[in-house]
Amino acid sequence: MARSERIEQNGINIINETERRGSARSLFWPWCAANVSLLALSYGSFLLGFGISFWQATFAGLVGTVLSFALVGVSSLAGKRSSAPTMTLSRASFGVRGNIVPGILSYLIFVGWETVLVALATLATKTVLTHFTSINENFAYVLGFIIAASLTIFGGVLGFRVIMKMQIWITSATALLTIGYIAFTIDHVDWHAIATMKNGSVQGFIGAMIFAITGIGLGWVNSAADYSRYLPRSVSGRGVIAWTIFGASLVPVILVIYGALLAGSSSDLAGKIAADPIGALTTLLPTWYLLPFAIVAILGLIGGAILDLYSSGITLVSLGVPIKRHQAASVDGIVMLLGTIYIVWFAPDFFGPFQGFLITLGVPIAVWSAIFVADVLMRRNDYDEVSLFDEKGRYGAWNFTSIGLMALGTLVGWGLVTNTFASWLGWQGYFLWIIGGKNGPWAYANIGIIAALLIGFLGHVLLGRRRIKTQERD
Repeated sequence: MARSERIEQNGINIINETERRGSARSLFWPWCAANVSLLALSYGSFLLGFGISFWQATFAGLVGTVLSFALVGVSSLAGKRSSAPTMTLSRASFGVRGNIVPGILSYLIFVGWETVLVALATLATKTVLTHFTSINENFAYVLGFIIAASLTIFGGVLGFRVIMKMQIWITSATALLTIGYIAFTIDHVDWHAIATMKNGSVQGFIGAMIFAITGIGLGWVNSAADYSRYLPRSVSGRGVIAWTIFGASLVPVILVIYGALLAGSSSDLAGKIAADPIGALTTLLPTWYLLPFAIVAILGLIGGAILDLYSSGITLVSLGVPIKRHQAASVDGIVMLLGTIYIVWFAPDFFGPFQGFLITLGVPIAVWSAIFVADVLMRRNDYDEVSLFDEKGRYGAWNFTSIGLMALGTLVGWGLVTNTFASWLGWQGYFLWIIGGKNGPWAYANIGIIAALLIGFLGHVLLGRRRIKTQERD
């Protein structure tokens, strides 16, 4: 097979009708594979870290996961309707040139997530190999790094068709081995300790729910249409939304709940998860199951990293970089490698920089996500495909109203979150004095994310409705 036939040639362009096939059900596989990672087990521990009970963590994880993937589902609907990737469709609400603002932020969060996932796969592989064999620790790091990075770059560069095939296998294998993990560790759950956990504050519960929203689903909104754009226009819109939510939420909800059971049963395990979220989970397994565990850990994390690398390549092209999609994905792969090296070999711990990253970029991405979702819901007609690439078309070059909303939402959002995970982020939280200060009861609830979502959504509904009606009349 010729090289050009193996590598997907589509980039930010409109997908030709002859290439559009499949059903809404097919969206189950990429979204399930992207979120079947055992990292969700660690999220159960992270949620308990807000000082709440198991039942509060369960409800926060359930609501946060489903709500965040509901936004992903609506964004997937846009791809089905207009056969273009998300960051191309975003030009309708920000302008053809103005879309560079959310485009840069999306690119950063894609690269950040793919780096985090590959770093986690590397850490997990090292932990398993050093338990399972007498291999040198540094060599184990390097081996895990090579395996995780190679598979991620392979899928991300080759593109859509290869990804869809890989994700079916990743989902099936990871789901089976995850069931095995639960079976071998269920006896570590201290049911008495879980039952006697005291409920935390309302602020802690809200903070946990917001963390679930930002950490589990929100970061996927800006890539959702990248996979639904290959579906025929005749596919049910409700089906697209439903299968996206179901596929993406099913496993994370189960694993978050089980992770909370494990972490709530052992304070020692909860502490270890902060430094090595996946590797810490191996301490509960019989030695012979460590190798299958390594497989499930690596595949689950790589499933998400592949989607991130693929979409980061598309986003880079949408910013105007004059290269093809697979070349852009290769460039992003190099950036990912450098970031992974930093996290694995130089960062003092994992959870600190991870939460700081989520909070800081999560605020502007929340505003953009809300604007984009509101735009999709208000439009009655498909997007004008020609105008998405023409500054003089109906969407114009710049939509300063949307850019202004994004700036306002970010300003307010950063003012209502705290970020103590790096000294250079200490300036955030400048509006918290209104509700008790940086040491008050709401300090760690990160309500700035909710404020950002509301400002983006309601602001675009109020200020963008007339503009959309005018565009659809032309």
